[in-house]
Formats: sequence, C-alpha cells, structure tokens
Amino acid sequence: MEGPVAGFLEYLEVERGASPHTLRNYSIDLVEFTEFLRREGSSPTAADARLVRAYLAWLHQRRLAKSSIARKLASVRSCLRFLARRGVIPQNPARQVRSPRLPRRLPSFLPKDESKDLLDRAVEPSETGRRDHALLELLYATGIRVAECCRLDDDDLDRRRGTVRVVGKGDKERMVPVGDTALAALDSYLVLRRDADGPLFINHRGGRLTPRSVQRIVGRRARLSGIDRRVTPHTLRHTFATHMLGEGADLRLIQELLGHSRLSTTQRYTHVSPEHLMKVYDAAHPRAT
Repeated sequence: MEGPVAGFLEYLEVERGASPHTLRNYSIDLVEFTEFLRREGSSPTAADARLVRAYLAWLHQRRLAKSSIARKLASVRSCLRFLARRGVIPQNPARQVRSPRLPRRLPSFLPKDESKDLLDRAVEPSETGRRDHALLELLYATGIRVAECCRLDDDDLDRRRGTVRVVGKGDKERMVPVGDTALAALDSYLVLRRDADGPLFINHRGGRLTPRSVQRIVGRRARLSGIDRRVTPHTLRHTFATHMLGEGADLRLIQELLGHSRLSTTQRYTHVSPEHLMKVYDAAHPRAT
C-alpha cells in the first residue's frame, strides 16, 4: 500500500507500537475502503461524509455483522483522523458518521466451580502436561492477554517478588502479581526443560508458543475438564477480572492489572456474577431460606 494510508500504517507500527495482528486488521480494512472509494471515483484524501456512509451501506448489503462494520468504521475513522491532524485533509469526514449500535453483551467468564474444575484437573507428568497446566494457572492468576503471555520470557518472572513483567499494547510495560499457585506450576514445568532461558512457554520444537496454539490448549483442557461451552484465553481474562471484582477488588486496580487505558473498558466487568447475586439474595431476603 502506498500514499497517505501507508503513512498511517507506518505511524501505527513505529510510533504507536501496534502489534502485527492489529496492523494486519487495519491494512485489510483500509485496503477495502480504498478500493470502494476507487470504484466510486474517489480516494481517502477526497472522501466526504456521504461516501463514508455509502461505504457503510455497502457493508450492510454484504450482510456483515454489526460488530464487523463498527470495527471497519473505526479503522477508517482512525486513518482519516490521522490525515486531518497531519494536514493532508482539512477535516475528518468520518466524525459525522455514526457507528452501528451494538448489543451490550456481558463478558463470558467461568463461575468458580468450573474454573476450579479446569485448574484442579490432574496434571500429566510430562513436560507438555506441566506446561499446559502452568499456562492455564498463569492466565487465570494474572488476567494477561494471550499475546502478552506468548511474549513472556523466563527472566520476566520475578519469583522473589511474585510478579511478572508484561509488555502490553503500545509496548507499555506493567508489573502484575502472579501468586504462589501459578509460580509453583511454572517451576514444576521449567524444571523439566533442558533450557529454561528464553521464551517462557515453548512448543515441542523449542520455539515460542503462538496465540493460536494457546487457544487450542485452553480449549482442549476445558473439554477434558467437562466444560461443554467454548473457553478461550480471553475467557480466563474475563474470569480473572470477574472473580477479583466479586471479592471486592477496586475497579482501578483491576484496570491497572488488565492494562486498560480507559476505565470505561474495565467497567464491563462490573456485572453481578450469579454466585454473588444468590449470596446477597439469601442474606437479604427474609424468605430466601
């Protein structure tokens, strides 16, 4: 890709430290938008609000999900905002275009009994078995993103302090407590490794685990634990936040641990879990028991 849009992608990569996954998604969205404008006889530097709305109408005609349309509009809006700030265009025309209204969904998480079934399942004594167990324990103990987990090296762990150094979005670093149970699981895994230096979690070839591999591991362990719904690394992140808040942790502390830049993102987890709801109901209602 060339021209102003390429300049925006370079800005995301160099100045914002966007991940390859993020860059790929932006690139796909903006190539599609640019091609649409070309067919309309226009370009990103000449587009107006009417053309942006026409682009959304075209996406609707293709029967894309509202969430996909909202993401594509967000990509276009970010790019045009960048071009406006750099003086390439006089203003951002996408500011005048409303994003599709999305249904508000509660984050998917595991109740405490299912998370216990997942984590307390018997550990296979092999290196792979201990790795998979340590992986789940760490994801639940810290709430880190799967990409952040895959980037971890052994020296990111501070066993004395019980913390892990996490590099999040935009290459922002934060220190996250780990907990004794997860540390013990990690030590049990690493003691079987010939070389414990370098990546914290490795595959059978000695390379760093990928997010896709971690997703497969989590899904397989969940099925073996008798959980009949889809469980992903992000489910464990949601579970971490929900359980912490359910036990009275401060919302801003959760924001810091999760690496959210905005408190509004963390507020998604302020829903009431079924266990907490029943506990309060039983304690408060005179005829509950």
